[in-house]
Amino acid sequence: MRELATRTAVGIILILIALSSAVLGGWPFAILVAAVATIMYLEWWRMVGRWGLAWKLYGFIYCLLPALSLLWIRERAEYSEIGLGFDLLIWVFLVVWSTDIGAYFAGRAIGGPKLAPSISPNKTIAGLIGGVIAATILAGFWVYAVKLPAMLLWLAVPLAVSAQLGDLFESGLKRRANVKDSGTWLPGHGGLLDRLDGLVPVAVLTAALMVAGWL
Repeated sequence: MRELATRTAVGIILILIALSSAVLGGWPFAILVAAVATIMYLEWWRMVGRWGLAWKLYGFIYCLLPALSLLWIRERAEYSEIGLGFDLLIWVFLVVWSTDIGAYFAGRAIGGPKLAPSISPNKTIAGLIGGVIAATILAGFWVYAVKLPAMLLWLAVPLAVSAQLGDLFESGLKRRANVKDSGTWLPGHGGLLDRLDGLVPVAVLTAALMVAGWL
């Protein structure tokens, strides 16, 4: 219970920071995104250790792409009368946050078959389904509330799955590096890579859809 309280309190603080910077946009948001990407890469560098230059280059791309994607998504608000960029950015956040929260509580409450026991023994199929349902409901509510493109209603499902795949990827990375968390400075969460592993694919895929002209 104490661990859950700590995890919740830190999570709320992180959400408030993200939302505040998203509202401000411009340089405040850009500085925060750059700082977060830098910390993520430092954590990546620490984990991969002596795996070779290729892993360090891959980590640079892994941390850079979501940062550029978030900036690209938010920038749309500056040039859109309806503020699509800001609204879409919040949708991205909601997909990631609700997936994480839904998966956590569904997994703990229901349990059942493991999702990928060789990679992350604590994740369950029930957690995957719970995360997808939570993302569909909460992100879908936001789509209706701010009148975002209707296709985002069904896109919440595959992107919620991609968020959990991002989580599994980072879990596999930690297992190979033989570390419990990417960092220790976020009580109840570990490091920023632990907290943002689901955001990486969701941000990149959403920006890719924008570049392709789908959004």
